[in-house]
Amino acid sequence: MNTTTMKTGGNPTPWYKERWTWLLMLMPATAIVAGFITLWLAVTTFDGLVADDYYKQGLAINQTLARANAAQELGLVGQVKFSAEDVRVVLSVRQGVELPSKLLVTLAHPTRGGLDQKLVLELRDGAYLGSLQAALTSAHWKVLIEDESRSWRLSGVAFLPTETEIRINSADLKPVD
Repeated sequence: MNTTTMKTGGNPTPWYKERWTWLLMLMPATAIVAGFITLWLAVTTFDGLVADDYYKQGLAINQTLARANAAQELGLVGQVKFSAEDVRVVLSVRQGVELPSKLLVTLAHPTRGGLDQKLVLELRDGAYLGSLQAALTSAHWKVLIEDESRSWRLSGVAFLPTETEIRINSADLKPVD
């Protein structure tokens, strides 16, 4: 004789009143809901991680390294300060080297290309100043500083909003042969 039958006095209880039935159905139901959520996220969001011109970007790496070496030869050091609305960069160079009147600053988000910002900073009172296009989200932002002719380049990383001021030193770069 069945224990279910004994509890109810000979009449079996329907399946939907059994606790174990619902417990056994819970895991597959959770997997189905999670699958639909994953599908919805995959369809509605764009990760932007894959570049269409990855081969050209790979070939251009030597130019990037040469620009980093040029910054090292000039003895460039950059102090970058972030606020809610703007960016301030103070550059120092080896004696006898003239600073440019404008800087190109790129703030690159690590995973979302749509959040990247390209800024033009103008020299005022010994510092380069520029306004942010939008507020920067919390992430490890890559900071690229270049002159207008793109002959040199400094690159660093800032974890925003924790680090509001970073120092990018070209001497920290490893020389490339």
